[in-house]
Amino acid sequence: MGKTRLEAFSDGVIAIIITIMVLEMKAPHGAELSALVPLLPVFLSYVLSFIYVGIYWNNHHHMLHAVQSVNGAALWANLHLLFWLSLVPFVTGWMGENHFAPLPVALYGGVLLMAAIAYFILAQVLIHLHGRNAALAVALGSDFKGKALIVFYVLAIPLAFVSQWLALAIYALVAALWFIPDRRIENTLHD
Repeated sequence: MGKTRLEAFSDGVIAIIITIMVLEMKAPHGAELSALVPLLPVFLSYVLSFIYVGIYWNNHHHMLHAVQSVNGAALWANLHLLFWLSLVPFVTGWMGENHFAPLPVALYGGVLLMAAIAYFILAQVLIHLHGRNAALAVALGSDFKGKALIVFYVLAIPLAFVSQWLALAIYALVAALWFIPDRRIENTLHD
C-alpha cells in the first residue's frame, strides 16, 4: 500500500503534539519581566521537547522518503512511535511545572527511551518490508547512532535520581547529536 496516508497522519499528529505543548505554557498574571521568571523551567522544558519532536518529524520524513510502500506492520509500528511521542507534552509539562524534580526528569527520559525504541522498530519493519539491499537499509547500516542514543537514555533515567541536571545534560546532548539532520538517507538516495 502507498505511504502517503501514513505520512499525512503522522505529520498531523506531530503538529498536534507541538500545539498541545505550547498551549501548556500559561501566560503569567503580571505584566513585569519578573513575572516570566517562574515560567523559565516550563519554557526550557518546552524548548527541549520542541527540538526532540522536530528531530523525530525530520528523521521520520527522511525515513519514509527512502521507502516506496508500507504494510500493516509498518502502520502499527508507526502508531507505536506516535503513541510515545504523544506523551511528550505530558512529561514536558510535568517536568517544567515541577522545576526538573528527579521523578519527572526520569519519566521524561523513559518516554524518550520508548520513542527511540519505537523509531528503531519502525525502521526495522520498513527494512524487512523492502529488503536489506533497499535504500533505507543501506543508509542506516548497523544504525550505531540510533542504538547509542538508547544507551544514553538507559544511563540517564536512573541518573535523574542522583542528579537530575546530569540527566538533563544527557538529554540535551542526545538532542544536539541529532539536531543536525541525519544525512545517511539523503546521501544514499543521491548516490
